[in-house]
Amino acid sequence: MTEVTRRGLLGVVGATGAGALVGGAAPAAFAQEPAAAVAAGAAARPRPVAPVDQEIARAHSIDYRALPEQVVGVDVEELMTVHREGDLAPLRERLVAEVWKSAHGTLPDALPKVQKGVAPPELPAFTGLRRIDRLTVELPYGLLVHMFLLLPRKAADHGRFALYHNGHGEPLDTMQRTAQALVDAGYGVLLCAMPLYHWNPKEMRSATDPDTVVTVGNHNEFEPWETPEFSTLRLFLEPLVLGVNHLRHTYDPPSLQMIGLSGGGWATTVYPALDPRVTRSYPTAGSLPFFLRSAPPKPSPTTGDWEQRMDRHPAFYRICDWPDLYALAAVGRDRRQMQILNRFDACCFNGVGHRSYEPVVRHRVQVIGNGHWELLEDATHDEHTISPYALDVIQWDLDVNCAGRP
Repeated sequence: MTEVTRRGLLGVVGATGAGALVGGAAPAAFAQEPAAAVAAGAAARPRPVAPVDQEIARAHSIDYRALPEQVVGVDVEELMTVHREGDLAPLRERLVAEVWKSAHGTLPDALPKVQKGVAPPELPAFTGLRRIDRLTVELPYGLLVHMFLLLPRKAADHGRFALYHNGHGEPLDTMQRTAQALVDAGYGVLLCAMPLYHWNPKEMRSATDPDTVVTVGNHNEFEPWETPEFSTLRLFLEPLVLGVNHLRHTYDPPSLQMIGLSGGGWATTVYPALDPRVTRSYPTAGSLPFFLRSAPPKPSPTTGDWEQRMDRHPAFYRICDWPDLYALAAVGRDRRQMQILNRFDACCFNGVGHRSYEPVVRHRVQVIGNGHWELLEDATHDEHTISPYALDVIQWDLDVNCAGRP
């Protein structure tokens, strides 16, 4: 596969249409999609569509409809270092090596502690469950992270499992609605949250005195633990590795899906980029490339939380920018990512600046020819959530586009 160029992109007629490729021919791997099965499923159940909520749109400024000036002169194609499938493994190894400060660039193979059949008061009510298991990971400095595995009473024949990541303590209604829909569809669901938030303790050993236990209020207080020898990104990502290790070791599912909101959307972008065992990912309201962070509609730059910031993790984010992370999460057999951004989001990553990079990333993954990436702009609401419409699209994508696949 030759390197994708600006000339090649501009030479594609209708490059924003599905399947438009340089030279008009699909690479063999991309052409092997089960077209008949997808077409039959789509005919029986068309993809959900929804109009812009015009009342909400009228209440917002032009910044929510027009590209910001920050996109002028930015060549997104040049931001990407991924040009062919062979570029992915070395890039992934560099990122993993930076998070775990290792020379080999491989993910940990440890397992969490498991307590079966718990009744956690921290969770909202779910129906149709066989049981709930608590998974506990002890991280460096004694920080604990818990995850909860929802096992459906009636598992589907597809045998799939999913992770749902709720981020920085967002209200539990989105988690409940999304996880319940997955359970109802026969998925086992691993519920995750960021360190310090929701059901996760805030206590850990001091960065300077291992005999002292301190309470950490938020992620910005992780600064004393961030050193050249230790990346605090490990505190966010290692629980997910051990959770996936448990799912693979115990249940060996044919595929793993991942959905996340806000900080969970960040995790659902970065973690699948590092771990190709995650087959399909749906990060919501979780990231934008760095060149868009200072752009409106927000009145001040959207720097993101501790784990998002270039100034806090320069070694990690200088390895590659977000468009490469999107591609890393999308390329591979049966792999796909759908980034979901809320145009009128009251919190984060709103507006339409994403239109500057969406066709480039999508086309790059198409040209590589093994995997799928797309972006869903949700303009049906003005909340920081995974809307009912977005959830319908996710379910449709899993049921129809992934029909006949693991």
